[in-house]
Amino acid sequence: MSARDYVEKDYYAALGVPKDAAAADIKKAYRKLARDLHPDKNPDNKAAEDKFKAVSEAYDVLSDDSKRKEYDEARSLFGSGGFRGGFPGGGGQQGPGGYSFDLGDLLGDRAGGGGGLGDVFGGLFGGQGGRRNTTRSPRKGGDLEADVTLAFADAVRGVTVPLRLQSPGACGTCGGSGAAPGTAPTTCGVCNGAGVTSRNQGGFAFAEPCRACRGSGRVVETPCATCHGTGASTRERTLTVRIPAGVKDGQKIRLAGRGAPGDRGAAAGDLLVRVHVTAHRLFGRKGDHLTITVPVTFPEAALGANISVPTLDAPVTLKIPAATTSGRTFRVRGRGVPDKGDLLVTVEVAVPQRLDDEAREALEKYAAAADHDPREHLKEATT
Repeated sequence: MSARDYVEKDYYAALGVPKDAAAADIKKAYRKLARDLHPDKNPDNKAAEDKFKAVSEAYDVLSDDSKRKEYDEARSLFGSGGFRGGFPGGGGQQGPGGYSFDLGDLLGDRAGGGGGLGDVFGGLFGGQGGRRNTTRSPRKGGDLEADVTLAFADAVRGVTVPLRLQSPGACGTCGGSGAAPGTAPTTCGVCNGAGVTSRNQGGFAFAEPCRACRGSGRVVETPCATCHGTGASTRERTLTVRIPAGVKDGQKIRLAGRGAPGDRGAAAGDLLVRVHVTAHRLFGRKGDHLTITVPVTFPEAALGANISVPTLDAPVTLKIPAATTSGRTFRVRGRGVPDKGDLLVTVEVAVPQRLDDEAREALEKYAAAADHDPREHLKEATT
């Protein structure tokens, strides 16, 4: 990206947030726009695709504190008239005291140079020779985000899923080199691969991105016909992603090296997968434990019984001791998240909705014979 493009783009407007927006508001705005503009939701819609890219680019800068600070400083300096004469076609800018310097040098890595705002003023006022060690290092690729929806059982057990992404990636024709197949980039003869050159002005030395190689340190003499020498292309790719056992709804999983490719062979960024888990009609979650409520009859609770309880695998037999109260919870070992959790079974005494004459007569006999008052403690508390 050129320095001019970087400073003139309004990333806040792209996300529809004010300049003092909190990080949480920026993330919320990005998620909504990315969901509405995603290519999967807008197939063959070039306008939506362009907006999706613009929103992603804006979020990449504003979600990173250091990038956002750098962007705000550059925008502020530009807007205050710090660059008199505007943006000429690649020429130098008039800085403090009338000295000329290149905006690309001000913006450091983002515009192709090696440093940031401090480097410029160090070069302006640091005396003969200006700054040193200005070689532009390759940058790690950016992080990407994706969403995946899992069934409850798959989230508990873990699962391998295909994940389709439409994102920047290394060009499949040239492998990311930018050079046509059978050729390779060469070291820039102007800057000797440093990516920057020095220029003397009134006793000061100023470093600026090499114009011959545009700050990359390399020259592609025969560009790749697919990516036109950039080494990258936006394409659809399918990744096989392993989701670990016990993942929770809303949890993010970081997959190192599965994000956007790095600059000039640098490491790729990471892929952040946000997991959504569908609810189960029988089971719930409590950390690594599964939960279930099982009804029992009054005779089973009073006399004790062996009952069958479902699990995510085969049913198990649970022994209910005599005099079990409604709401009591039992633990079935090893039937939760594999190697971590258990199954917590809560029993509830089910009250029959219909009674035939024989059952009613039996209950009436039991009520007459029973000498236990379950509300006796309430009476004692009020006397």
